[in-house]
Amino acid sequence: MQIPSRFTIAVHTLMCIDHFAGQHKATSEFIASSVNVNPVIIRQVLQKLKAAGLVTVERGAGGAALARPASDITLLDVLQAIEGVKGPLFNFHENPNPNCPVGAAVRPVLEGRLQKAQVAMEQELASTSLADLLKDVG
Repeated sequence: MQIPSRFTIAVHTLMCIDHFAGQHKATSEFIASSVNVNPVIIRQVLQKLKAAGLVTVERGAGGAALARPASDITLLDVLQAIEGVKGPLFNFHENPNPNCPVGAAVRPVLEGRLQKAQVAMEQELASTSLADLLKDVG
């Protein structure tokens, strides 16, 4: 499993919006120059971030702004906004052979462990705010 790059693009976008606030308008073109992607990708990311209540966006060249303080935006918030992760990250094959000892046991053997892994990842992401990341930007 890989989390698509849209997640890190979204984090980069939010960091730019906050870091350059008051210095530059956070337009899709400006942010795209930092991320080094097409502004269309930034506009798509901004739409998802706006729908999740993480940013406000003014039409045209108005730019984007954080909708709440950077300390109140976590990496888990961003992941959920961009990837829509709700529920289990890991999916199981629906029809393992119940007559096989491995097929009959694979789900019960894995399910709890994978749930623990997901909870650990979500806790780590939830404990890291945008403000935490911005402290390390020069």
